[in-house]
Amino acid sequence: MTDFFDLSRHFTPEERAIQSTVRAFVDARVMPVIGDHFENGTFPTDLIPEIAKIGLLGCNLQGYGCAGLSEVGYGLAMQELERGDSGIRSFASVQGGLVMYPIHAFGSDAQKERYLPKMAKGEIIGCFGLTEPDYGSNPSGMRTTAIDDGDSWVLNGTKRWITNGNLAQVALVWAKVGGANQDASEVRGFLVPTDKKGFEARLIHKKMSLRASVTSELILEDVRIPKDAVLPNVKGMKGPLSCLSAARFGIAWGVIGAARACFDSALDYAKHRVQFAGKPIASHQLVQAKFAEMLTQITSSQLMALEAARLKDEKKLRPAQVSMIKRHNVRAALEIARTCRDILGGNGITLEYPVMRHMCNLETVSTYEGTHDIHTLILGQDITGIAAYE
Repeated sequence: MTDFFDLSRHFTPEERAIQSTVRAFVDARVMPVIGDHFENGTFPTDLIPEIAKIGLLGCNLQGYGCAGLSEVGYGLAMQELERGDSGIRSFASVQGGLVMYPIHAFGSDAQKERYLPKMAKGEIIGCFGLTEPDYGSNPSGMRTTAIDDGDSWVLNGTKRWITNGNLAQVALVWAKVGGANQDASEVRGFLVPTDKKGFEARLIHKKMSLRASVTSELILEDVRIPKDAVLPNVKGMKGPLSCLSAARFGIAWGVIGAARACFDSALDYAKHRVQFAGKPIASHQLVQAKFAEMLTQITSSQLMALEAARLKDEKKLRPAQVSMIKRHNVRAALEIARTCRDILGGNGITLEYPVMRHMCNLETVSTYEGTHDIHTLILGQDITGIAAYE
């Protein structure tokens, strides 16, 4: 039903196979436990080896034990993971899109050999340290510093809202070289082992969203790392912003899975929930109008994501295009989740159904990797040539 235009006919056999494999994994291993993990605020760490075994960590990267999937295959994998829960997809997105990708794109040969094979196997977990307590939408204002003292780099600063922070053995930390007053062109990426003296990851508690995900604050106090810990092949904000583009692409695919999960749950409910003259609520015009609109939004999201994946495979996808699909697809998914919660009535607030869980998660997905408003301004700049946020 939710593939209304039969888009799967465009998928290769390999792409269909990965979608089927991840769908089966989510149905068998994620769905039975995710409600309890969401309620308890825990991440199912026992699933990490299974996620790695399927080949989902850095799965669109080539070599180093990575699966080398097409961008459509990657997107379908993220879609099925998020059909389970945004926290599961976020884990894979951060590992692959925000840590493995920059090592693959900007790292030295030694860094690639050291980290990527073990990260693909889930033996090393990474996190991405960009956002700070006072700098989210404006990452170039970061205050974290890296000082070259001759023998080592010495890092000081705080990063916040870091997915996988308390799971990670390595943190990719973005810092200003030479001091906080240096301009953005001096931003560099550093691979920081989390067992280094002066490094601390503090778990963020009392979240109402992404509860089945590890979210942390990273504290760096005179953390000393070797000179070869810096990513050698990128300087300035190009590094972290290219990582965000990679992650946003996965998000734009992933949220379609959340929307589909909500739609399917609400449709099944509406067909069986009897009200007024003994008829199911699915027989009423207002409810049918909601389903018609939601399916249209899901289909438009699928079409945009598919075309973006084709462009990405051709190395033609621009950051502004990624902003458009992240902005559109997340907003559509969130509105669909809210509508489905309305269709379920009071039952919609319980974890017996996935809708409220997805709705809460999507509030965070709408915020991270660039808010709706920030992507609006990115598009506005692309259209007019004028940066309204400067």
